Amino acid sequence: MDRPDQRPANGSNFGPTSRSLPIALLRTRERIMVPIREMLQQSGISEQQWRILRVVDEAGEMEQTAIAQAACLQLPSLTRILRTMDGDGLVARKTDAADRRRTLVSVTATGKVLIARHRARNAQIFSTIEAEFGRQKLDLLLDLLDELQRIDV
Repeated sequence: MDRPDQRPANGSNFGPTSRSLPIALLRTRERIMVPIREMLQQSGISEQQWRILRVVDEAGEMEQTAIAQAACLQLPSLTRILRTMDGDGLVARKTDAADRRRTLVSVTATGKVLIARHRARNAQIFSTIEAEFGRQKLDLLLDLLDELQRIDV
């Protein structure tokens, strides 16, 4: 195979894994997450908990279904994680007065302190990525990924 996008000679319908979109996305995610995981280990929180904190802190009080979608979590997993986070004092949950079936979640003062504690390191991580990759390429990549996720496969 001379070109990376050629089909393998063995007759497989798959292209080479070196050019597989799902694998490339996973490789990139894992590479980007290394310093973030190191940062989060200092506080003893998981990646999922961090995503929840960031999403709710950014948006303000939110309903659980909206959090699950924005934080890329399944609703049953989110419910379990929120129970732990509530117990740890990172978030507060309450029943929506207008619709008693809905639960609203907000970040507590303790959760906001945790976010603030990681703000400088988080900014440093993404500043390094931007410096190495370039702001224009990073913006283009984010725009393309946003467009790609809207494709109905």
